[in-house]
Amino acid sequence: MLAAVSNAPPVKILAAELLTSAAGPEGFPKHAVPEIAFLGRSNVGKSSLLNRLLARRSLARTSHTPGRTRLVNFFRVLRPEGELCFVDLPGYGYAKVSKRERRAWQALIESYLEKREQLRLAVLLQDARRDPGRDEIDLVAWLRERGVRVVGAATKWDRLGAAERVERERALADAGAGLDWILSSSRTGAGIAALWREIERALDAAEEGH
Repeated sequence: MLAAVSNAPPVKILAAELLTSAAGPEGFPKHAVPEIAFLGRSNVGKSSLLNRLLARRSLARTSHTPGRTRLVNFFRVLRPEGELCFVDLPGYGYAKVSKRERRAWQALIESYLEKREQLRLAVLLQDARRDPGRDEIDLVAWLRERGVRVVGAATKWDRLGAAERVERERALADAGAGLDWILSSSRTGAGIAALWREIERALDAAEEGH
């Protein structure tokens, strides 16, 4: 079983707040602060993981209706090491909306991921109980083609039994997305320290110019 952990994050968070929400590129903040983007299907637990990373209960709003978030949300995060932004991108692949609206969401997400100079890392969330689909596999390839550093976070790990974890860990490794998945849980804190380490590596690599 996963060990119980403290609610305190593995890094010190001095402040965390919603900076702005944008419906399009014209609303994206004009700053030089490094940004970490979080993306995944609408029901993957993205808001819960963001809250856990920042040791906040409800900074990123969770919803019982998958697909409700239709904006790009920018969260200002202040640490002793400096300032950065967590960027919560709209979920995909679940909400019952029109094809036209799906295309609009896709254009919004791609406009951020492809052109945002402040982007340092994309964190792709995947429900640990399911294999990455074509959307995830294509997205990883799309990001890498554009030079975007990407890491995978397999969420809801605490919902699996011991035998299931062995099976799912193997299945995720063989699923074809080409990622080493961090096994995570917003409830227990599993994987949170590992995700912060990946964020730190991405920030350090950007400063070093590679």
